[in-house]
Amino acid sequence: MKQNVMIRTEKLSIGYEGKIIMQDLSFAIAPGDIFIIMGGSGCGKSTLLRTLTGLIPAQAGHIWIRGTDFINATPQEQLDIMRHSGILYQGGALFSSMTLAENVALPLQQYTSYNPEQIRQRVCFKLALVGLAGYEEYYPSEISGGMRKRAGLARALALDPEIVYFDEPSAGLDPVSSKNLDDLILEINKTLGTTIIVVTHELSSIFAIGKNSIFLDKTLKTISATGNPHELLKNPPNAQVYEFLTRGASYEKRTQ
Repeated sequence: MKQNVMIRTEKLSIGYEGKIIMQDLSFAIAPGDIFIIMGGSGCGKSTLLRTLTGLIPAQAGHIWIRGTDFINATPQEQLDIMRHSGILYQGGALFSSMTLAENVALPLQQYTSYNPEQIRQRVCFKLALVGLAGYEEYYPSEISGGMRKRAGLARALALDPEIVYFDEPSAGLDPVSSKNLDDLILEINKTLGTTIIVVTHELSSIFAIGKNSIFLDKTLKTISATGNPHELLKNPPNAQVYEFLTRGASYEKRTQ
């Protein structure tokens, strides 16, 4: 596998219990990329994310992550790969009975040998990184939805991952909070060089942060476009992509 590829799939099929949702998915994600997985509702975006992170098995095909055959790797090898990855779930997935500091500290306690003071320092740094300095002792119920997303991101960043996966990060957020999260994703990508994979159908986010993308076509059950979202809008490969990126504008009338 080439060194300039962080993740690569080849003829990947995804689904549940033998039911294929998407097939023949072949794409590559470069280190430091902000890679968008987009498409209409029910096309398999989140299923693809769960397959890439090992939460559900692939139905067929191959996934290479950091040069390792992820599907055929041993459980220990898969765990090592995932320790270099972080995930921000749709709702943040914070433990409601734990403070923000305790939530962020959890992966550090489980997967490192840091002492309590070292963990405290790293927790404070990660929360400050996402704009939550001073909120260490707050519980998830005491902060806004946007702040919960940022706290979830702090936890995803706790182990200094090379890759961070986002599942519909703007879901449930108002436009201002959504933009603030987009800005934070861009800043983390710029300052830390983190490879970021985002599942979303939000056009504002797609155009604001996306460097590269794939479009999952529900009818064809495969990828029908790949590339920078702005370029795909400028030179749409098909009607489905154009209509998705314009919220339903007529493909036939685009040059009129």
